[in-house]
Amino acid sequence: MFNRSTIWRALLGAGMMLSLCVAKAGAYTVLHAFCSQANCADGAIAHAGVIVDVAGNLYGTTLQGGDHGGGTVFRIAQDGTETVLYSFCAQTNCADGSAPYAGLVMDGAGNLYGATACGGADGCGFGAVFKLAPGGQETVLHAFAGGKDGADPNDLVLDQAGNLYGTTELGGGKGCGGMGCGTVFRISPSGSEKILYRFCSQTNCADGSFPWSALLIRSGNLYGTTVNGGANARGTVFELSGKKETVLYSFCPQANCSDGADPYAAVVADKAGNLYGTTANGGANSGGTVFKLSRKGRESVLHFFCAQQNCSDGYAPFAALIFDSAGNLYGTTEGGGSGSVSNQCTGCGVVFKVAADGTETVLHNFCSKKECTDGGSFLAGMAGLTRGKSGTLYGTAPQFGGNGENAGVAYSIHP
Repeated sequence: MFNRSTIWRALLGAGMMLSLCVAKAGAYTVLHAFCSQANCADGAIAHAGVIVDVAGNLYGTTLQGGDHGGGTVFRIAQDGTETVLYSFCAQTNCADGSAPYAGLVMDGAGNLYGATACGGADGCGFGAVFKLAPGGQETVLHAFAGGKDGADPNDLVLDQAGNLYGTTELGGGKGCGGMGCGTVFRISPSGSEKILYRFCSQTNCADGSFPWSALLIRSGNLYGTTVNGGANARGTVFELSGKKETVLYSFCPQANCSDGADPYAAVVADKAGNLYGTTANGGANSGGTVFKLSRKGRESVLHFFCAQQNCSDGYAPFAALIFDSAGNLYGTTEGGGSGSVSNQCTGCGVVFKVAADGTETVLHNFCSKKECTDGGSFLAGMAGLTRGKSGTLYGTAPQFGGNGENAGVAYSIHP
């Protein structure tokens, strides 16, 4: 299993940089190539994808870069102009947080909320949840303390009352090698945090362990996934109703995990209440899956990745899916496809579409442009897609871009 803290520190050690901004016409367009400014003042490694506002502006985070090297919150206008709204580590010992690993959510007043991998007075700590006002004022709403409080927060969701909900990959107890097995938490608009659930509360972590994803709020209940735990120790889909956690599905009851294994991404729901998601591993070809989970808990696989020669249909989907108005699903994979960079990646990931009947179409092969100017995947890249009003898809490719360095790009694609 990937560990967020390990990945973040590896990125810091690698010193990944880039210098070029490229925009191309056609179905796939690079909107911004990061590290196009001196010392990556515009940010580097946009790991978490983007959100879009009603005016069509994109908002996201970068793990590195900015004025202080601790990452950024950025906006990309419709004409492709990128503006850094906040540079992290502006305060002593990075008390304002650093390395924003998660994506953003926006409230009706235009405030942005997100999470950082580091935060606290000791220069890193266990992560923080922040608020960024439209005027650029940043406030840390909660700095995690590890232990029962949780550690390493993931993407957030916002309810109508202004409460934030999320999961932490670690913390919550003494299990899982002493690191804790993860939590579900709520943070009120005033910044008060409450732990709603601590994973591995059941024998052998039958309730799941190590959640990596955002939550889905539906009819007052929370839905999510854990990478590990469950009846077969290969991950779960769970429901949290009040304090009661119910495992809706435990992956890998089938031989060779043909139903999928290790779901890193959040789930999405259709109008009937069926849940859809991805598993990074398992499936008929061990390349991961797109799955459907009915309201009665029946799981079916819509697509087995690596079904084509050399995994040209994609391999290892880590990110969440999104729907279009016709019920088609869209997502990204970390590997597979026909794009490649010598000695760096062979099959650098794809953007894909899966129709309701399970037919999969590759919309773009990353690293298919010279020197990877179109970007590529990186490690357990969680950067999924966002859909604009016109149906245009937006996303980030955390690795490559520009001259083939490792700072990534923001892109649009017209399916």
